[in-house]
Amino acid sequence: MTSAGDRQRGRIRAAFGRTRLRPEDLWVRYFALGGQAGPADLAEFLDGTSDLPVRERDRVALAVNEELDRITGSDRAPYSRPLRSAEPEGGPLAALVTLLRGTHLAPPDALPEAVVTAAHHLGVVPVLYLADEAARTLVPLPDGPGHGRAPLSVDGTLPGRAYRLLQTQPAVGEDGQARLWVPVVDGAERVGVLDLMLADPADLDDPNLHRHCWWLAHYLGHLVTALDAYGDTLEQVVSVRPRSARAELVRRLLPPSTAGTDRVLVAGRIEPAHDLGGDLFDYALSATRAQFAVLDATGHDLRAGLAVAAAMSAYRAARCSGAGLFEQVEAAHDAIAEHFAGHVFATGVAAELDLLTGRLRYLAAGHPPPLLLRAGKVVKHLDDGRRPLLGIEVRSTTVGEEHLQPGDTVVVHSDGITEEQDGAGRTFGVGGLVDVLQRTAAEGMPLPEVTRRVVAAILDHHTGTLQDDATLLMVQWTAGRPDALDPAPR
Repeated sequence: MTSAGDRQRGRIRAAFGRTRLRPEDLWVRYFALGGQAGPADLAEFLDGTSDLPVRERDRVALAVNEELDRITGSDRAPYSRPLRSAEPEGGPLAALVTLLRGTHLAPPDALPEAVVTAAHHLGVVPVLYLADEAARTLVPLPDGPGHGRAPLSVDGTLPGRAYRLLQTQPAVGEDGQARLWVPVVDGAERVGVLDLMLADPADLDDPNLHRHCWWLAHYLGHLVTALDAYGDTLEQVVSVRPRSARAELVRRLLPPSTAGTDRVLVAGRIEPAHDLGGDLFDYALSATRAQFAVLDATGHDLRAGLAVAAAMSAYRAARCSGAGLFEQVEAAHDAIAEHFAGHVFATGVAAELDLLTGRLRYLAAGHPPPLLLRAGKVVKHLDDGRRPLLGIEVRSTTVGEEHLQPGDTVVVHSDGITEEQDGAGRTFGVGGLVDVLQRTAAEGMPLPEVTRRVVAAILDHHTGTLQDDATLLMVQWTAGRPDALDPAPR
């Protein structure tokens, strides 16, 4: 009885005869594919006088098939077992692979074309909108299908709703065009929205298409962040106005405005984004701990930016080396005292949250005390851990401690929020901050949307250029997986 190996060898020999290759030419191709047999072994295999191991037979078949594909595209030699497809032919995997290839070793300018080519595999036509740095406007990329489109407001529009709530929004326009507005995120960080125009309105009800579009949008969010790091194209799209030198310095030190794990969510904002002075926030998340800090240097010139950069860098270095909370704060203090002695000081809050137990340890240096938001209400000012301004020597420092409940949120803010005045000289105050926090919490907004609305309320209150940086950092100890930051269809 003829064995499976003999049958495969016979069909390989027949296919090889159709290639018009010489045995030595086939061996070169086989060897290039990792073949281990020598030229004589291959010749004996083709003559039928000896056999090859299964793996080597498959490599010979692959070499033969590559030549057949080149000359005919058919009559392929058989493998000993089914092989996976070399390339996805269509669908969501093809879309992701196409997007990957279209942006590999490509400048940020190549992104619009790559998105269009990738989305073709899903049967949709895309336009990517990025949120501007103030998170008030969605701006279309200037090239591709979005060319000539006007920016859209984050507030009061369907695309804005997709961005604000992190929920895909289906729609059919007056012209009959069916579309999906899909939020674009990099992890938990909101990047923008993707307008996906559908050929058939019936596809609006296809749950698998919704899921496939979400995969594309999520991967696209990662790419936007990666490409933005080595070019100015995307930066120019989202910039509201030219930045000052100190704003550029400080901005480059900021982490993503939103991040999260299955145990904690972090969201922060600083305004005005184009003219930052001396405010910074930072955080580090692990499986068991969240560490975070807000620093606010005195003054509004470049020296303030340099001072807060030095202090935050010292804090980070101490934190990364494994130093405790007290040592982290002292490192920031030493940086201010050594390099800006008597000229610049800084306030700040540093804290660490045990994500297994909810134990919060914190230290505020001349800074407004953090607020504790619980079940939609501000229930406490965290004012136990205190020390004077960074840059002023002290004899003693106390570290505060609080035990959080699942779902509690720690709110750290700068005085630029509470002390901002309107045209009549009325300050926004802690009361104004508490009011906005409680109203947005009652509406069930995602944490990054809460921070956006607080800052928007500050700007609306002032109706002009802010006199000081308005900084807000919110850290929520979640009771479970933060589904509010997952736009994937469920």
